[in-house]
Amino acid sequence: MARGEEPLLSQGRPSSDRSDDRSMEEEDALLTGQKQEPRKQGWAFWREIGLFAWAVIATALVIILAVLYQHQQQTSSPKPSGGEWKNGRPTGKRNLIFMVSDGMGPTSLSLTRSFRQTTTGLPIDDVLVLDEHLIGSSRTRSTSSLVTDSAAGATAFSCGQKSYNGAISVLPNRDPCGTVLEAAKRAGYMTGLVVTTRITDATPACFAAHVNHREEEDKIAEQEVGEHPLGRVLDLMLGGGRCHFLPNTTDGSCRHDDHDVVDLAKKKGFNYVSDRKGFDGLNFGTGVKLPLLGLFADTDIPYEVDRRNMDDVYPSLDEMARTALTALQDATEDSDKGFFLMIEGSRIDHAGHGNDPVAQVHEVLAYDKAFSSVLDFLARDDVEGVLVGTSDHETGGLATARQLHDTYPEYHWFPSILANASHSAENLAYQLRDHIAGHISPLEIGIKNPPRSPASPDPASPSLSTDSPELKQYIHHLLSTGLGISDPTSSEISRLAHSSSDPWPASYIFADMISRRAQVGWTTHGHSAVDVNIYASDPEQAQPLRGNRENTEIGKFLSEYLDLEEEMGFVTQELKEWKKGREWMGKVLPDGQVRNKGDHYKGDFRKRGVLECGCVGGRAEGHVH
Repeated sequence: MARGEEPLLSQGRPSSDRSDDRSMEEEDALLTGQKQEPRKQGWAFWREIGLFAWAVIATALVIILAVLYQHQQQTSSPKPSGGEWKNGRPTGKRNLIFMVSDGMGPTSLSLTRSFRQTTTGLPIDDVLVLDEHLIGSSRTRSTSSLVTDSAAGATAFSCGQKSYNGAISVLPNRDPCGTVLEAAKRAGYMTGLVVTTRITDATPACFAAHVNHREEEDKIAEQEVGEHPLGRVLDLMLGGGRCHFLPNTTDGSCRHDDHDVVDLAKKKGFNYVSDRKGFDGLNFGTGVKLPLLGLFADTDIPYEVDRRNMDDVYPSLDEMARTALTALQDATEDSDKGFFLMIEGSRIDHAGHGNDPVAQVHEVLAYDKAFSSVLDFLARDDVEGVLVGTSDHETGGLATARQLHDTYPEYHWFPSILANASHSAENLAYQLRDHIAGHISPLEIGIKNPPRSPASPDPASPSLSTDSPELKQYIHHLLSTGLGISDPTSSEISRLAHSSSDPWPASYIFADMISRRAQVGWTTHGHSAVDVNIYASDPEQAQPLRGNRENTEIGKFLSEYLDLEEEMGFVTQELKEWKKGREWMGKVLPDGQVRNKGDHYKGDFRKRGVLECGCVGGRAEGHVH
């Protein structure tokens, strides 16, 4: 090869004198077979190696310092609200708000989100406030079943321990367990409960009472106002359930004795309000004098879809939550301790039990609104605080789909059908019951929330015949104005007319009618074992609850956040000592009701005595929420 020609092996190399010389040397070595002596590396080469090594080391140091800084910020640096953090938890003054969406499962969010988007014309990427604060999920089983009830679920939150279905902060060995609220009160925190069901119902009861079974609501009422081994542990209660506080000699009472618990509460220092006028006088918390007992309904506050038409009678969950937050904030202004507040969207659960999608979406929206108000409070407050929310279980086995026929189903569900409804199935059932009994319809005279207990027929007003044309016309009117249903079948009208003898109560029939038309599915009138969501105002503050967690881990987080583990141990020991020789927790349950009944198939489908609707003996059983 001539010297002037470019060697093949050098094609594409950089063009320079040095590279040309080196290329010719390599070419000669290949052609002659002579070994080429390695060239000594100069200063420029080692300088490049040094710079590269330094870049790698500097990058690694930057990454390490960034990780250390982030860890330092999370564990010991001042938070914007002024509290100090150490070892992953705050020190100093702090507030803890725990919200429970009783019975709300993941599908409840899907149902409500689509309903809201459809009825308000929002885009498909619009989400609920809750959706933006989802951090994990919780497993819910109790010690007695894979399917928990609210009592065992709330005991897991309040005590951080598993127990049997029906237990109100009592363990399977029948010992009481100290609760986070009781320990908080003993440590100097202010405490409160806000609910839309009875204040004596399972979830609120588990934070401030101890009974062997949830049905002991009369005892729960007494303990909540201070007839308790620890004395008074509550500073504020807002909700329903007035009937358990009134003596059985009084109209509106549901007690089994003549104890006047309202009077007892007053003697123990409680200020008492019982109606909308009294609530309005609290001025959203600035007019509150603690301790405060507010009972605004004989039993449960009506579903939000009905309550919104009775705003002059009943406060909303959001109004009660905001009132409690302000009252507790003001009460702790000069204290080195903050407060613990439990807020429950109680009747999401009831809507699930009733398989009522109309009541369900409005209850979830009301809870979402209250959740948003708590976030706003935390953003304004200069005290360290966190909001954690979850459900005790899912109710109803809800599905946003329904197979109506034997043929393969179309993929649909119709949120707009729910938008046509103005009342819950429960409310319509009350109206129908009273009309059949011969009373003037509540719809006609403006009574929008008849009492829950059956009314006695007026002797001067004979009952209507279940086959009368007038009754069927009235049912058409209820369906049209209450549910927006204009195409009822003759079978549906007949079942409602004969609802007093139908295995399903009228509320179930109304709910099933609109569920079928919206193609919303339900698998049970009870609870399910599905995992439920966990929410937090700040995922970093609630870091231990990220991912999939046991419900007891939520309870442990609550006590750890307030640094109450040791105090809860002291409270538990004091309660156990008090138990000796005393029967203060109600009737002792037999072993069969406490131990695990087994989660094995026993041929339940053969039990013909239990009807498909979950009714026994031709009548609907009461719900165990």
